Amino acid sequence: MGGHGEVCGAVIGGLAAIGLLFGRDKVGEQADMKMWIYSREFLKRFGNEIAGGGILCRDIVQVNWANPAQVKEYYQGEKLIKCKTLVGKTAGLIGELIERTKA
Repeated sequence: MGGHGEVCGAVIGGLAAIGLLFGRDKVGEQADMKMWIYSREFLKRFGNEIAGGGILCRDIVQVNWANPAQVKEYYQGEKLIKCKTLVGKTAGLIGELIERTKA
């Protein structure tokens, strides 16, 4: 996030959605174990099915965000399209997991 190459923003958004669904409503309330179960599944599937093995932006798109030439290339090439596709697939995965909670 923020051009640092750390954890992919789609991962952070997905975990935030799971946290909103299963997180605690009040201080002192016990955690819903479903949050941990779904988070673990999400991270595993994101890495294996969507991102090709990892959750770090710099590894997924192969960009050194401190290198202006690489950043320029990212925005002008296929790597940006890869990110947009990844975000869409991540939203689909989160949707699938949310739908499963309703069953």
